Amino acid sequence: MPQDETSNEHTPLLSTMADRRLSLLQRDEEASSILESCVTKDELQMSGNPVGERLPYNNYTTIDWLHDLIKDSYRHRNAHSGLGIRDFIRASFDSCSGWIAVVIIGAITACVAYLVDVAEATISDWKFGYCRNDAFVTRDVCSTWVSWSDRYSISFAIYVAWALLFGIVSASVTMLTKRSLPTTIDSEYARPDGLDSVPEATPEVKTMYMAAGSGIPEIKTILSGFVIPHFLDLKVLVVKAFGAVFAVATGMCLGKEGPFVHISTCAGYLVAMLFPKYRDNGRKLRELLSAACASGLSVAFGAPIGGVLFSYEEISTYFPRKVLWRAFLCSLVAAMILKELNPTRTGKLVLFETNYGTSYKPQHYLVFILLGVAGGLFGGVFCRANYAWSKWFRGFAIIKKHPILEVALVVLVTGLLQYPNPVTREPGDVVIRDLLVDCRDNSSSSSWVCRNEHRDDDSWDYKAWLAYGLVVKLILTTITFGIKVPSGIIIPALDAGAIFGRLIGQIVTTISPGIFAMVGAAAFLAGVSRMTISLCVIMFELTGELEYVVPHMIAILVAKWVADFMSKESVYDLVQTILAHPFLDLDHSMQLVQSQPSTLVEELIPPPRTMQEVTVEVPPSNLVDRALLEEKLRQLERRGLMDAGLVLVQNGMLQGYIAECELKFGLRKLGSLYDRHTRVRLLGSPTMLEGEEHLEELDLSGFVDRTPLSVCAKAPLEYAVSMFCNLGLRHLCVTEEGTGKLVGVIIKKRLVNYLDGLKH
Repeated sequence: MPQDETSNEHTPLLSTMADRRLSLLQRDEEASSILESCVTKDELQMSGNPVGERLPYNNYTTIDWLHDLIKDSYRHRNAHSGLGIRDFIRASFDSCSGWIAVVIIGAITACVAYLVDVAEATISDWKFGYCRNDAFVTRDVCSTWVSWSDRYSISFAIYVAWALLFGIVSASVTMLTKRSLPTTIDSEYARPDGLDSVPEATPEVKTMYMAAGSGIPEIKTILSGFVIPHFLDLKVLVVKAFGAVFAVATGMCLGKEGPFVHISTCAGYLVAMLFPKYRDNGRKLRELLSAACASGLSVAFGAPIGGVLFSYEEISTYFPRKVLWRAFLCSLVAAMILKELNPTRTGKLVLFETNYGTSYKPQHYLVFILLGVAGGLFGGVFCRANYAWSKWFRGFAIIKKHPILEVALVVLVTGLLQYPNPVTREPGDVVIRDLLVDCRDNSSSSSWVCRNEHRDDDSWDYKAWLAYGLVVKLILTTITFGIKVPSGIIIPALDAGAIFGRLIGQIVTTISPGIFAMVGAAAFLAGVSRMTISLCVIMFELTGELEYVVPHMIAILVAKWVADFMSKESVYDLVQTILAHPFLDLDHSMQLVQSQPSTLVEELIPPPRTMQEVTVEVPPSNLVDRALLEEKLRQLERRGLMDAGLVLVQNGMLQGYIAECELKFGLRKLGSLYDRHTRVRLLGSPTMLEGEEHLEELDLSGFVDRTPLSVCAKAPLEYAVSMFCNLGLRHLCVTEEGTGKLVGVIIKKRLVNYLDGLKH
């Protein structure tokens, strides 16, 4: 017979209280189990630390560089704490894992670059004809090459038809990487009345094609601490490589060198996922990605040193000395393997080897300055024109909905304008190779350029073709950059500069025109990208000409000064502006702030209504009503910023900060185990009276950062900009002068939007 469990006056009370305590204990253990499954091992080691625990970063949020620094310190101490043999092996592997990773990344990058180079060279030649013995051999090595037709009109039509097919194929595969992502606009700046309440959660959504473009602006944003999901996936790597082959084969004014940087970064990300040290730490991951970027440019130009400097100067926000060493190794391995694979069939790493055999005179400095001025003008005009074109033409609904149509139109226009001109008919890398030749060398005397320069007549038609090619390159590069295929701006800029330099060489005939073409190419690229040191090194690695470092330096510096005078932003900065990613650059940000009247941090304090919504007054018991937190979470979600949070105060004094991600996890996932009336502990332990019964509580204090950084409201705005840029903050609390009470909180996206407003 089952025992009767009905309570009466003789039933002991202790058993009921014990059962309740056991139930609470089991519930807490279940919550701990859920927490352990969602939080990394390194985060669990930080349990009890005042900086708080963190979940993996949400998509489209910024990372916390300081928190990840502390987390890596815990991991490092744990990995190097043992004294046994196994501990020594584990510690040794931990120390070597970064070097092992960059070697693997360099090898993968070189192999992918080899496949892309060989495939692109072969497919590009199909526009002109085919090899009778082997259809997969290029014109340069085929002894039985057959043109499609001897008639110009038929060859022209076939050329354009193949180019259209290649363009459609490239754009179609790029469409496979389409993603929708929210914008980072803060509504507080959009409303003139300063109020920002939003009735429903309706964040603006924009479309992004992960494999389109060069990927460099997005990589710069990622390395600055922003999380763009799926941008470095294996699928994107494959589509980027495949799409780049057909995009470059069309003959459009684009190159594969920019996509190589994206491909190498994808390889870096995939390798990083094999190492928990990098997989579970956003700061460490970005160190490895910075090193990986170097190998991309190393294989693109055969410039291993230039690749390292490019990553340092143009790509990375955080580049400590150990990253420099690993980037050096990664770039070296990639260059070594690519040289052995020999995609150019020359056995050399130098792509455009030259040997002019003459030196320049002092009077030629004026010509180099002229080339720099022209390069700066080209860069400034191109950046403005491309930005205006993107805003206007790509604003049409039919182009937005059907990006393949835009690609087809650009390919058609490119084919019609470039094929008639022998200077621009070939792919971009072949164009620059032909323009850098020294016609006094017998091996180059048979080229079209040298045949025309050796003519006895005035050869005005040759100069006209050069001038025509320059104008066409400028126009086509402007309308091409930004279309939805894998593409880069480096080769088109080099082509335009080389054409202009060769044209100048027809006027100044005292030294080889190829020298002016080489210097002009560097100047035009400097005007577009604003690169300096890395570009100079890339150019002498690209050509093997150390003799002309000084002319390169002159032209590059002048080009940068002129382009900066016209517009402070490079083409990559403008792309970031169009994409509305929260990229924060210290130099540009300081220039914007210094160009304004003296401004204080209090300028960034959100309106009172906003502060009321994001502030939680924690009572002395440290327990907060769950309903209150649920309501504040809904208010955060309505803003759509995703990396905001709540500030915790007691008597107006700042006590801590809990991010939206952790708050949502605690209330929605852990909170599902508890009664909806359960109170939530945010700070320390609740004050207990002697003999008081222990009440059920949802403990989220482990997620609270009890050491948030703060700044006085009367501090100069430069303080806040410097703290966000140099420390990599996600948020910064603002306190009142004199009392130290909390008056505001600034998140990174709010600062970025404020600075964007200063630009306009």
